[in-house]
Amino acid sequence: MRLRDLREDKDLTQSEIAKILSCKQNTYQQYESGKRQISIDSLITLARFYNTSVDYILELTDEIKPYKAK
Repeated sequence: MRLRDLREDKDLTQSEIAKILSCKQNTYQQYESGKRQISIDSLITLARFYNTSVDYILELTDEIKPYKAK
């Protein structure tokens, strides 16, 4: 997943992203390291926050732009 890269590109800390997701910093750290699976709701929240797609976060595409809204 591209969670760390996206976070670092915005110069944000794990704690700041954890607050956005309403989780603890160590939980978010486990998402970044792959030790814990992130929920779909959290993925959607981060995709909206970073203005990208869930597919980009999950490395299913290299297109950073979000999909066109319906």
